[in-house]
Amino acid sequence: MSATAVRSGPVTDRAAHRDPNVLRWLGAYASSMAGDGVYYIALSWAAVQAGTPSQAGLVMSVSALPRAVLMLGGGVIADRFGPRRVVIGSDVARCAAVLGVAALLFLTSPGLWPLAVLALVFGIVDAVFIPAVGALPARITGKGQLARVQGMRGLAYRFAVVVGAPLGGLAVAIGGAAAAFGLAGLLIAASVPLLISVRVRELPQGDTAAPVTTAWSDLVVGLRYIRGHRVLAPLMLAIALGDLGFVGPLNVGLTLLADERGWGAAGMGWVLAGFGVGAGAASFLLTVRGRLPHAGQVAGYALVAGSVAIGALAYAPSVVAAVGTALLIGLLAGLSGAMCHALLQTQADPAFLGRVISVASLVSLGLAPLSMPVSAAAIGAWGTGPVFVVSAVVCGLGGVVALCVRDLRRAELPR
Repeated sequence: MSATAVRSGPVTDRAAHRDPNVLRWLGAYASSMAGDGVYYIALSWAAVQAGTPSQAGLVMSVSALPRAVLMLGGGVIADRFGPRRVVIGSDVARCAAVLGVAALLFLTSPGLWPLAVLALVFGIVDAVFIPAVGALPARITGKGQLARVQGMRGLAYRFAVVVGAPLGGLAVAIGGAAAAFGLAGLLIAASVPLLISVRVRELPQGDTAAPVTTAWSDLVVGLRYIRGHRVLAPLMLAIALGDLGFVGPLNVGLTLLADERGWGAAGMGWVLAGFGVGAGAASFLLTVRGRLPHAGQVAGYALVAGSVAIGALAYAPSVVAAVGTALLIGLLAGLSGAMCHALLQTQADPAFLGRVISVASLVSLGLAPLSMPVSAAAIGAWGTGPVFVVSAVVCGLGGVVALCVRDLRRAELPR
């Protein structure tokens, strides 16, 4: 752990896009996410080549269970050991696992078992990586810059998605799955020296949590803290409802809608591209503005308006209309998501931030995906229109919570 000792130093409140400390973290994040994109391409290709389609699907889903089960514990680890240290350790572990499988595939043809083990390792590591990477921005910049950092992080993620998938496909085409896994490992490894150079803000004495004896008591204290917080508690409910109403229609629901309308894979791709452009525009807006006033109200109104757009998507008369609607959904969802996560960052005591992020991430990455098979079954029974409308109502309820709870509605981001 000597290589990951906390590097403390002056953390300035300068504009995040001009802060070398923030830019080093952003470069590390983008490289790690691009490596993730290449990894998923390599894993899916290798699994399909080594087994049947059903076996490949099982391998691709192996990481979901440990990620969901261990996510809350990951938040405890991030708070106990510091988010920067945990992110570095997570990237080192992921890099070693991916390069190990790359070497194994290069030397032999071991079948599906190493791919399943790799997916399991990624799920376990993600459970600690996700809360830590979400808690890190509050330790590297001032509270007044956290909304801008959320916008910059969104842009970095979109860039990684756009770059990672083609790089993965190119690596597979040139050298097979082994080469793609090797490239993924190198991209993840590139994040480590950047993270080591990042300075973090030490927690003020007043922000340290009460001493506890076990990880379980840490978790219980964190959950009680969230439950008793007048902004975080309703904010978690708003995030949960928004994600539950959003994930089903914009994943499996969109595929079934495109098939029903005869848009084909190309049409579905254009709709997804519209959503990506809208989400990127929201991130760009926050990057440029740095702060939006009335953050609680903006999050609430964006959720409500986005829910209307989700319901309208099922009735779009053409691909062009669907693309425009998806762009609006992406813009509103990106805006509400960024505002909600910026409020999480600024409202939470830094000593509890890992646990706060872990609860929000569990909802988004653990519970919300469960709506996908439910949405698929419901569409098979009642069609796309009614299911999209019900999903829109659920999403809109998140906005209603944000607008009806006074403390959340009046919540502001620091200047």
